[in-house]
Amino acid sequence: MKQLKRILTIIIFTGILFIPVIMHAQDTTIVKQLSLHEAIDLSIKNSKQLRASQARIEEAEGVLREAKDNKLPAASVSGTYMRLAKPDISIKTNALKFGGPDTSGGGGSAPSINQAMFGSLNVSMPIFAGGKIRYGIESAQYLSQATKLDADNDKEAVIVNTMNAYINLYKASVTLNVVKANLEQSMQRDSVLSRLEQNGLLARNDLLKAKLQTSNIELSVLDAENNVKIATVNMNLMLGLPEHTKLITDSSGFDEQMDIKTLNDYEQLALQNRKDIQALSFRHKAATAGIAAAKGDLYPSLALTGGYIAADVPHFISITNAATLGVGIKYNIASLWKTKSKIIQAQAREKEIEANEALLDDGVRLSINQHYENYLLSNKKIAVYEQAVAQATENYRITKNKYDNNLVNTTDLLDANVSLLQAQINLAVAKADVLLAYEQLLQSAGLITTN
Repeated sequence: MKQLKRILTIIIFTGILFIPVIMHAQDTTIVKQLSLHEAIDLSIKNSKQLRASQARIEEAEGVLREAKDNKLPAASVSGTYMRLAKPDISIKTNALKFGGPDTSGGGGSAPSINQAMFGSLNVSMPIFAGGKIRYGIESAQYLSQATKLDADNDKEAVIVNTMNAYINLYKASVTLNVVKANLEQSMQRDSVLSRLEQNGLLARNDLLKAKLQTSNIELSVLDAENNVKIATVNMNLMLGLPEHTKLITDSSGFDEQMDIKTLNDYEQLALQNRKDIQALSFRHKAATAGIAAAKGDLYPSLALTGGYIAADVPHFISITNAATLGVGIKYNIASLWKTKSKIIQAQAREKEIEANEALLDDGVRLSINQHYENYLLSNKKIAVYEQAVAQATENYRITKNKYDNNLVNTTDLLDANVSLLQAQINLAVAKADVLLAYEQLLQSAGLITTN
């Protein structure tokens, strides 16, 4: 029994010693100050979407190189070795002798052949292929350019998504800070009201109203903390940081004056700078080149050919230095009735791209109008919210003075406090929304990377 107590004492003592170590191991949260520009740089560096875009660029460059390789000579080498079984040959005629029967007195016999070796080298240099090589290269070049522009467009989308995530994190953090400050004030007020209620200077019903509001604020704090955690994890994943890194946002640039242009200016800039518009234009050119390449099947192909042949059949024949050089022409007669379907398909692809260009043009104009109006609306909201904060602050001050002089009840004071809290949150969120609306306007005009 004494030995058991001694073991338990050692275990408890050891556990007490390791408690600080365990607590220190658990408290490994990384805290990082993060500016908006730093967040954008990290997201571009670690974006999985941009890695996929780079892979597509490399694939398009490989297709372009393959198209250019069609201009190079085609060469092939072949060699054959054959082991032959000894055949049984019975010659029924004097066909081995030209000019009649054998009069030499000796019998004719076939050579003994039991092996054979053949080798050849063939080279073909295309001279004319109906334009298929030329237009194939043009199409691959246009598609390569379009793929690079797609990557630039993806980069712009990554930037805006990062800004959106950053601003959402900022708004969640600001909301949490404001609600926590309000909770602290509410708890202090409850403490004062509790003393008043204990001294018989306040009705218990008023104290319960105040405590009920404190409970509601506590629930708001829990919701705000959850929103911050989710926004933080989302931001960390985008930036390639550990999931549990605590991010502290910087709002120093949120109040900068924006250089706003006219709506028509943004529409014109979009036609010049939008990467998706430029990419679709290159795809249109590639489709046009595809039509010309399809028509190339209607023409014959011409190539310069050369070769070398060697053969050795023991006891029968040996061939060396048999080189050839010439011009070869090839024409597929079936292309006269099969090429038409290819041309129709290529023309249909061109028409589809033309329709997509028109749809994209309408979408760009609509997007610019929406983001332009959103930016103007966000600016107007800031002016309204600033006035609302001033009014709510003054209203709370007056209500507090009246409450201290027993001219209003606790409900009026609590309502004034809630109004002030909501006005403060609305103003903080509106300033972030203005920046996001402005950047979305720049993205719709193709100016996000230049900004």
